[in-house]
Amino acid sequence: MIEVKLPTLAEGVEEAVVSFWHKDAGEDVKKGDDLVEMLTDKATFNVPSPVSGKLNKALVEEGEEVRVGGIIAEIEEA
Repeated sequence: MIEVKLPTLAEGVEEAVVSFWHKDAGEDVKKGDDLVEMLTDKATFNVPSPVSGKLNKALVEEGEEVRVGGIIAEIEEA
């Protein structure tokens, strides 16, 4: 199981909010596919899948805040 974490953001930005999920649990993903759109007070960005496989579960709901390094999803690697 691969844990997808919120990557390091711009200097001074410590958290982001889940805007929406591009993929649902159980869907196949390819390495580099956009998984989730995140929002900060300065930017909107997508977090890509680090591996190909199946999105096991999204651990953060839309509208929830996540700290940098926080686990946002689990992917079952192909």
